[in-house]
Amino acid sequence: MINRTQQPAITDPIHLHLHLQPARHFILDNGISVYAVEAGAQEVVQLELVFQAGNWYDQKNIQAATTNFLLKNGTRHKTAFQLNEHFEMYGAYLNRGCYHERASLSVHSLTKYLPKLLPALAEIVSESVFPEEELNIYRQNQQQRLAVNLKKADFVANRLIDAYLFGEQHPYGKYSNPADYDALTREDLLQFYQQYYLKGHCTIFIAGQLPPNIEKLLNQFFGQLPLNGTTLAKPDFAIVPASQKKYAILNDANGVQAAIRLATAFPDRHHPDFLKAQLLNALFGGYFGSRLMSNIRENKGYTYGIHSFIQAHQQQSAWMVTTEAGRDVSRATIEETYKEMLALQKEPVSAEELSLIKNFMIGTLLGDVDGPFHIIERWKSYVLNEMPANYFYISIQTIKDTTAGELQVLAKKYLNPDDFYELEVI
Repeated sequence: MINRTQQPAITDPIHLHLHLQPARHFILDNGISVYAVEAGAQEVVQLELVFQAGNWYDQKNIQAATTNFLLKNGTRHKTAFQLNEHFEMYGAYLNRGCYHERASLSVHSLTKYLPKLLPALAEIVSESVFPEEELNIYRQNQQQRLAVNLKKADFVANRLIDAYLFGEQHPYGKYSNPADYDALTREDLLQFYQQYYLKGHCTIFIAGQLPPNIEKLLNQFFGQLPLNGTTLAKPDFAIVPASQKKYAILNDANGVQAAIRLATAFPDRHHPDFLKAQLLNALFGGYFGSRLMSNIRENKGYTYGIHSFIQAHQQQSAWMVTTEAGRDVSRATIEETYKEMLALQKEPVSAEELSLIKNFMIGTLLGDVDGPFHIIERWKSYVLNEMPANYFYISIQTIKDTTAGELQVLAKKYLNPDDFYELEVI
């Protein structure tokens, strides 16, 4: 019997032995790779179809994003209303998303209803028609939303900092304008859909309590489609960063708050510094107790929150600092951020703080293996980014082995104020 009068032993996360459940891999008749994780106590399932159909493949600006958004807005046999009604009738959630390199279509449902939902999902993939009236509604809504968002300093800052880093013509730096929606036609969407969805490259990720005949079901509804029939050529884009490093944009003459973005180029996930840099980023501004939060939020009171993170793109990543601060303390916020960069260069982190950061990082990984949906997300990241199968364990060992001296070297290499693009939008 447990003795409730005695406190249980506390084990730091860094001493735990984490395990990532393997994903089962099988291939459908048409060559689609499926990665499946059978886990969880509840009878629920998550299914995601990932296509090489991100904005990297645009022939016109916003072509990929618009095609992805309107996928579920009508097929040859069902209107947008009928499709939504079908998924809602079974208590399922249908979603889609478009990113730089890829786009996805996903469904969450009770396991018992998955056989009822797969035919509709396959119909969306193979028979979408993009009705003109749906495109018109989308065009009007997006233009109105864009007009509202362009009045917000943080929205403008997010658009511009990527353009400075990568160039306005690069997929990572390109942003939408009202005229882009007017220029897009139904024929543009159909062409993109035919090439990158119906005949495109697809990978399936599924997790939860899976039906015993899941391979047969997926083969029945997706294994017979003309997916993965051809190899898609990926266009090449040159990164052309802005020559100027410092920008101050007046977006609202009456604005009282400034959106601040600091960013510099950083290598991709395959670079040997990437994992150790994640540890340095957590120390710098990657969690609530970071150097930036302690100084600029708690001590100075300049902002409610300031964060740093590494944008992990495929071609090239970026190290980013984001915050919103009062207009009168915007400049001081930037200067304090630079001071924290230099502090990490001048003195190695203490053993106590390094231990705290390592435990935080391992604790984060612990959360990422809690439940089937988190597990499949991690496998999706590894598979799509062509990481080794043991990358999870490499990450853990790197966190445990990294020294204060190595972090100081990384700070000198990557956290140099002169290397950062600096943007204030008021």
